[in-house]
Amino acid sequence: MDNSQNLSYQAGQTKGQAQEKGGQMMEKASNVAQSAKESLQEAGQQMQAKAQVAAESVKNATGMNK
Repeated sequence: MDNSQNLSYQAGQTKGQAQEKGGQMMEKASNVAQSAKESLQEAGQQMQAKAQVAAESVKNATGMNK
């Protein structure tokens, strides 16, 4: 292999490694985004449940639930 072929091969290797690293980073970012989405959904569901309990408590306290 002459020098230009060797440089071309190394450039191809570097490009492939960079693409793989980029793909890994995108996958990690996607996983973080999905985890955040799930956490927010869970927090929203908990808040909704607490609001429903609070509303029932107010109804009970004011006699509106009879």
